[in-house]
Amino acid sequence: MILLDPHIISFPDPESTDSESGLLAIGGDLSAERIHFAYQLGLFPWFNPGEEILWWCPDPRFVLFPNVVKISKSMRKILRDEVFSFTENKFFREVIEECQKTFRKDQDGTWISDELINSFVELHHLGIAKSIEVWQNEELVGGFYGIQIGHVFCGESMFAKVSNASKAGFINFIQNNKENLELIDCQIFSEHLESLGAKMISKKDYLTILKRNNES
Repeated sequence: MILLDPHIISFPDPESTDSESGLLAIGGDLSAERIHFAYQLGLFPWFNPGEEILWWCPDPRFVLFPNVVKISKSMRKILRDEVFSFTENKFFREVIEECQKTFRKDQDGTWISDELINSFVELHHLGIAKSIEVWQNEELVGGFYGIQIGHVFCGESMFAKVSNASKAGFINFIQNNKENLELIDCQIFSEHLESLGAKMISKKDYLTILKRNNES
């Protein structure tokens, strides 16, 4: 494992670094520049509150190819009946702050620190990070945020205050961005995203797709 210098933005090469757990580096900082560089390389931060920053590149990688997204009959009806409405990049800070407050089963607190929020808001202002907002009766009831690398969207976190809100927002995002999405990086396995068609691919395949999008 590599210990990062907080004053130098660099990471080990994930293509030539093997880690059974997917943990490649520790330390560094949470500056917007480092976070953006990490995602371009295929790494992401994930750590417990109050502990050292951990940088991951798991193998295999949990992803979703937009052209094979699964939409259930009940979800089709929800979308058809316009139970929710959607916006994009209108309330980025509100979305990430709601994600910060959301309880996660089997997690002790949240890795979304105030410092991380400020860096992602900076990336949002630079057009790198984006949010999807889900509304019901003019109330923000769900949403998610992430980083766009070419035609790859790296999803970070989502929240839902009512049933199906985040899932509806996710499907709407895919449907509205079909021409601009090759892959959605879901990072870590979840049954919620597996039900929508997400699956595991090798780290090598993921990094190949990511590299192509970095160069486009």
